[in-house]
Amino acid sequence: MNSIYIHIPFCQSRCIYCDFYSTTHAQSMMASYVQALIREMSRRKHYIECSRVNTLYIGGGTPSLLPAELLSAIFEAIHSNFTLTPDAEVTIEANPDDINNDWLKNISQTPINRISIGTQTFDDQILNFIGRRHNAKQTIKAVDACKQAGITNISLDLISSLPGQTMQHWQKDVDLALSLGITHLSAYTLSYEEGTKLYQMLINGDIKETDEELSRQMYYHLLNTTEKAGFQQYEISNFSLPGQHSRHNSCYWQGTPYLGLGAGAHSYDGIRTRRANLPNIKAYINATDDVPHDNEILNDNELYNEFVMTRLRTTLGIPLDKLTANDRQYCLNIANPYIEKKLLSVKNNHLHLTKEGIFISNDIISDLMRS
Repeated sequence: MNSIYIHIPFCQSRCIYCDFYSTTHAQSMMASYVQALIREMSRRKHYIECSRVNTLYIGGGTPSLLPAELLSAIFEAIHSNFTLTPDAEVTIEANPDDINNDWLKNISQTPINRISIGTQTFDDQILNFIGRRHNAKQTIKAVDACKQAGITNISLDLISSLPGQTMQHWQKDVDLALSLGITHLSAYTLSYEEGTKLYQMLINGDIKETDEELSRQMYYHLLNTTEKAGFQQYEISNFSLPGQHSRHNSCYWQGTPYLGLGAGAHSYDGIRTRRANLPNIKAYINATDDVPHDNEILNDNELYNEFVMTRLRTTLGIPLDKLTANDRQYCLNIANPYIEKKLLSVKNNHLHLTKEGIFISNDIISDLMRS
């Protein structure tokens, strides 16, 4: 499987928790940026071994801000440089308030067949606090508009443990999201990332982190409610109806090759080389040759650590037969105390997190890694 990720680093406003590369001050540069994207496509089309592409993901930033003509230009370049397979999964991220009939009409002229909507919560007061520019009604209308336009593969994002969020808020968020007829739900526990406004508020004492027990109960409610609704958990934070998992994101967790295009985008050759385009729009646009980037060649320990980190996040777990004998023995030696505590289990030669282990997955994954 080969995948492409395209980064659109433009936003109208910046959410206080976001640490993804984006800007609210350079929307006048969109056309120049798209031309730079097209140049990078042409230069790097041979990065992935085969030009046939199974998944394409346009993320950000806020890709739904792109004018129709620029989105069309991107897809013209994709068709010129790659071949999308007939069943390719093609996703675009969108803000709820960008989704209307005109936008959906433009989308219908492209291969896009999956929309990921940045909902985060249905509580308008919390939405306003975290810097989102939509309200709950706009999310509900956006999902309905997508379905009316014939796009049925719809994912929503939710965030738990937000400041001021109670269990009642979270129960409403999950229940309402699942009631809308979506096919996929990404539900993340809030993290405080250095450099964000939210992190600074925490350091200043303006807000407090959600109590750990409340966060735990929110997560268990999520697990139980999605299961009752017929959703399958396939990764720590991702749930879908059968057959509707995100094929693109699954590529990351399975270690398959992907090409990242755009300022701040990452690529992986599927062997041991990672590439990171520098997060600088002006430098990206002005590049006359290859865009500014860093390469990283992973050593054996780093490959093992990546394998553990990505695979253990999935419900499939770590396939122990894919590890070398030494790595397998090391992994199981560290895992045994967690297995005894029923935080990890081994089934069909795969090492899995249990339901209880998921909540402390970061600690477990860290312990399993080699230093």
